[in-house]
Amino acid sequence: MFMAELVNNPTSDPALYVKLKHRQEAFLFDIGDIRRLSPRQLIRVSHLFVSHTHMDHFIGFDFLLRVRLGRDGHVSLFGPPGFIKNVEGKLAAYTWNLVGNYQNDFTLRVTELNEDSTRTRQYQCRQAFEPEDIDAARGFDPLIVDRDDLAVRAVFLDHRVPCLAFALKEKQHINITKNALEEMGLAPGRWLREVKEAIRKDFPAETPLGEITTDKVRPPKTMTLGEFRDRAVLVTPGRKLAYVTDVIYSEDNARKIVELAKGSDVLFIEAAFMEEDREKAADTCHLTARQAGTLARMAGAGYFRIFHMSPKYKGMEDLVYREAEEAFYK
Repeated sequence: MFMAELVNNPTSDPALYVKLKHRQEAFLFDIGDIRRLSPRQLIRVSHLFVSHTHMDHFIGFDFLLRVRLGRDGHVSLFGPPGFIKNVEGKLAAYTWNLVGNYQNDFTLRVTELNEDSTRTRQYQCRQAFEPEDIDAARGFDPLIVDRDDLAVRAVFLDHRVPCLAFALKEKQHINITKNALEEMGLAPGRWLREVKEAIRKDFPAETPLGEITTDKVRPPKTMTLGEFRDRAVLVTPGRKLAYVTDVIYSEDNARKIVELAKGSDVLFIEAAFMEEDREKAADTCHLTARQAGTLARMAGAGYFRIFHMSPKYKGMEDLVYREAEEAFYK
């Protein structure tokens, strides 16, 4: 289960914060001005997905780095062609002569996506962020993250430069029935998170709960994972989120967006201009609100949110929302 929220108001820099409720973890899609996020929120970030490196989508990298320095952990970053050079340019702007003395280490794992290849480099704080090739160039696979609990897919769109759009999909949603817990005399706790993880990883049904959980007081050792699952667990299809920004409206882009976002529970999609300014939108390679609403409808999204409006609509955001909704519910 995830909770997604736009970091800024609709006329400010793009950044989408996605909190994964079953883990102490969060994903960021784009990293414009992120000063509204607290250090506690930023410490949760494990993955950062950057559509492209125009300033309003990437300027928050320095703030994230500043918060994470001096703490253990790592962040996996994904970005478009030239992304490794962009990240190394950021890192090269600072002097790192004292970081070798840090007791804690922090690592960046940067993956650059090209339409025909993918390569990854690693940068460790205590090594003064010197680049280390850890994955030689290989063919591009749109499934850029594939875990037991979720997957992230990427597609290339045209913004006069390659621009990435992303879709996050839970593989399954595991619900624990409160009434069943009460009937078994069990109290909620951290041990349920470990049981859910065992279900996601398809542990054998005969596995005793006491071998799964670190909290061996609450779950009876005689109960197996299969018995608990049958009595207290409801598994439903996972939710899907799509994120689309900075793209010109074209037949090819529309097809890719609809395919990526198909069946999304929520689609976050830019709407830089209103339809009356569609020529300006085309000139700057952005969508209009009507185009955004139309694409959301074509994708069958259950719900959609527009963002990244031109500052010219500040104070008139309701008009932009209305145009997008009229196209969506048409």
